[in-house]
Amino acid sequence: MLDNANKSTSFRRIAWIGGGFLTLMLIIAAVERKKGLTVGATVVEVKPLEDGALLIDSMDVIKLVERSLGGSLDEQTASLVNEDQVERALEENLFVKNAEVLLTANSDIKINIEQRVPILRVVDKLGVQYYLDKEGAKVPLSRHFTARTLVATGNIPPHTPEFLTLKDNLMKDLFDLTNFILEDPFWKAMIEQVHVNMANEFVLVPKVGDQTILLGKLDTSVEAKFKKLRTFYEEGFSREGWQKYKTIDLRFKNQVVCERK
Repeated sequence: MLDNANKSTSFRRIAWIGGGFLTLMLIIAAVERKKGLTVGATVVEVKPLEDGALLIDSMDVIKLVERSLGGSLDEQTASLVNEDQVERALEENLFVKNAEVLLTANSDIKINIEQRVPILRVVDKLGVQYYLDKEGAKVPLSRHFTARTLVATGNIPPHTPEFLTLKDNLMKDLFDLTNFILEDPFWKAMIEQVHVNMANEFVLVPKVGDQTILLGKLDTSVEAKFKKLRTFYEEGFSREGWQKYKTIDLRFKNQVVCERK
């Protein structure tokens, strides 16, 4: 009886070992087969901006990937596609904030792109045009779409990557003012342009009416200035009308000075 039990145990052990060996061989064969496959389908999904804009489209993404791989995707061996390398190459593009690349078991490539979000279109004093995104990064204009943002013009210095870390920096003041306007639904709907005059003061251009708003330099009184302006819009303009004023001057403490046409 003991011999038969030992034989049965040995047989099961051999069967388990044989089954495990067969499974391992099948896995190795599948891996070797996958190594020899070329890339199948490439699926690109670009997350649109809030207004539906695509600053970079799927064809642009595929061209960037092929450039990083050194040839057409259809000719690439799947095993040679390094997902991390492709992600880094995509994120070097100034329109791309984040890229995720996945090579599936079927040798398809799935790519998800998160675009940078422009908040301000800048035309600097040299005539150079670009966007600033939410992080203050410089983003080029897109050949596909014009993002709907605030516009800044006038005596604006050339962009420097470190401007957010510098003190007494006009670009940082412009960036902070832009965020202040966009954080308030009323001002976001009201203001369409920020102009920097030769005294480095900010001048606002509203969407309604043809007057200009002299805000002055950005300082700790900015909230009080906008509060005065809102009161004037809600009370003064309701009595006088939009078309009577040429300028609204907020540069003086506790005053709103208006110049009539």
